[in-house]
Amino acid sequence: MSETLNTVILGSGCSGLTAAIYASRANLSPLVLEGHEPGGQLSMTTLVENFPGWPEGIQGPELVDNMRKQAARFGATFKLAHLNKVDLSTRPFKLDTSAGEICTRTLIISSGASARWLGLPSEQALIGHGVSSCATCDGFFFREKEIAVVGGGDSAMEEALFLTRFASKVTLIHRRESFRASKIMLERAMAHQKIELMTNTVIDEVLGVEEKEVKGLKLRNIVNGDVSTLAISGLFLGIGHEPNAKAFAGQIDLDEDGYIRTTNNVFTTKNGVIVPGVYASGDVQDRRYRQAITAAGTGCMAALEVEKFLEEFNH
Repeated sequence: MSETLNTVILGSGCSGLTAAIYASRANLSPLVLEGHEPGGQLSMTTLVENFPGWPEGIQGPELVDNMRKQAARFGATFKLAHLNKVDLSTRPFKLDTSAGEICTRTLIISSGASARWLGLPSEQALIGHGVSSCATCDGFFFREKEIAVVGGGDSAMEEALFLTRFASKVTLIHRRESFRASKIMLERAMAHQKIELMTNTVIDEVLGVEEKEVKGLKLRNIVNGDVSTLAISGLFLGIGHEPNAKAFAGQIDLDEDGYIRTTNNVFTTKNGVIVPGVYASGDVQDRRYRQAITAAGTGCMAALEVEKFLEEFNH
């Protein structure tokens, strides 16, 4: 691709597609690179009930598809490609992608964060059918049911504590004897009457694949080798997320866990100084909220900043 584009949006999740809607309505003809997981985490979600405007809820893939069609209607184009490396030291910016080199005046990084999974075939088969990486998104569906959370850090404690609002019992499963969680979070979990801690235990299988509904867990104690079955209706992963930002290491500031550091929600920095024309939105820079609506909000902000930047510098 020899022409220089006004803006390229990396990622086609809620944030990237919102940015595409706003950028295309500003007549910037954005190109969206859809990446390894087109649609982002929403594409793996079943019913979304907390996105404004859908009183009866909407399926995650349908919501993503609607946003994609909306962006395309205003002139956004899409390319199924992933980023190999990027050069932000020269202008226009150069992107080395699986579809060739792309040059762009501005860049919106909406590449998201991928949930860490256990990697079990049964777990993967039941994502969206009782297996979830987001308690805030899916906890409501498990009212008065027994569920499990796997993990040993603050994320797992937060998920477990949040889920006690809905579940009748939460079993927190950790592979080690000791927890990485902060003392205060661990104490809160241990003190809660609905939470039971299970240490030195790993999950060998999620039961219910044939029924397409979580029925239980096959567990193994790593100290004595004992195998047991735990009857539950839902499994939540609390082992963290991996931000999709490795390609930008050394070119913009990342925090200790690899999330993009931003100023005023979307402005990227290098050594604490704002990098003109490069913006980040959604989960790749948001380790706190990680919601579809907050991702959409920062996608909107990034696109508006791109429009302002191009106007001011007469690009």
